[in-house]
Amino acid sequence: MYAARARASVRGWGGVGAMAVLCALALAFVLLLPRTQEARQAGRTAGPGVAEATQARASDCKDSDAQKQTLSPSGADGPTIDAIKSRTGAKRKLVVGVDQNSYHWGYRNPNTKGAELEGFDIDLVHRIAADILGDPDAVQFKAIPTSQRIPAIQDGRVDMVVRTMTVTCQRLGEVAFSAPYFKTGQQVLAPKSSSITGYDDTLAHKKICTASGSTAYLKLKADRDKGTLPASTDISSTVPNQLDCLVRLQLGEVDAVVTDGALAASQAAQDPTVELKGEAFTTEYYGVAMKKDADDLVRRVNRILVGYRASGWQASYDRWLSATLGEDSGASKPPAPEYLRKS
Repeated sequence: MYAARARASVRGWGGVGAMAVLCALALAFVLLLPRTQEARQAGRTAGPGVAEATQARASDCKDSDAQKQTLSPSGADGPTIDAIKSRTGAKRKLVVGVDQNSYHWGYRNPNTKGAELEGFDIDLVHRIAADILGDPDAVQFKAIPTSQRIPAIQDGRVDMVVRTMTVTCQRLGEVAFSAPYFKTGQQVLAPKSSSITGYDDTLAHKKICTASGSTAYLKLKADRDKGTLPASTDISSTVPNQLDCLVRLQLGEVDAVVTDGALAASQAAQDPTVELKGEAFTTEYYGVAMKKDADDLVRRVNRILVGYRASGWQASYDRWLSATLGEDSGASKPPAPEYLRKS
């Protein structure tokens, strides 16, 4: 059973050599992970008879409220869930895009048999699979880079992505999201010896690394364009996977990394020579991403999240994140969900 697989947290790997080995393993797993998936039926389901707020027009969307643009919960099956349940044999699994390099989030632990995937996001995936297919282990994990999260959904390579993915208005035009399951914000990660003090003028003439397609890069670019970030800040260093930024930082190829504080804290736990600089300068919410027309799946995930917030979320936080984010989980708890999307 899933509960029987609980293990003590693995000790972080500091150092360039270990991180390089991890990146090599990550590439190998990406290449070896199965690429097959049965075609899924497209379609929509009628929503439940629950009063919902008027749907905001796309042009009115604000990133600060983007996490509210989701459908109300429902346990009803529909074409997307029916297609998942119709898979047979070894293929009767939920296909989920995840990370395998984010310590305590989606992390392939080399100290476990078979280098098992574990972390906060992975716990949520098992909960979703248990509800839809009756088996928490009925999951086919597909490791995907940050820059491929949306294409993997749109191309039908995965049923959903559970990979520290921030809900934004731009992304809502491309995929659908569940209600949020985690709250965080962008922060700066740099060597302890660095003169950088945070997201401020000390980034002048510094080279910053971000993941391609990440909200961190978009924020840096927007702020530099409008002059709130020094014009001399070099933001040209982008990578497919967030962990690659930490490796570049360790190799001295960049001066700092900008990413979600929740991820940055885990990276600091892996390498004691780096630390978070300054406070978070954005507020962001992670959601489960799915195809835009997978209404029944979105509603089902939202129903699962209602139960998960009440029983499961805190235990997962305590196990994986309390050591890096603190025992008080209040700042990271998902907000009370709002379901403003009508269809």
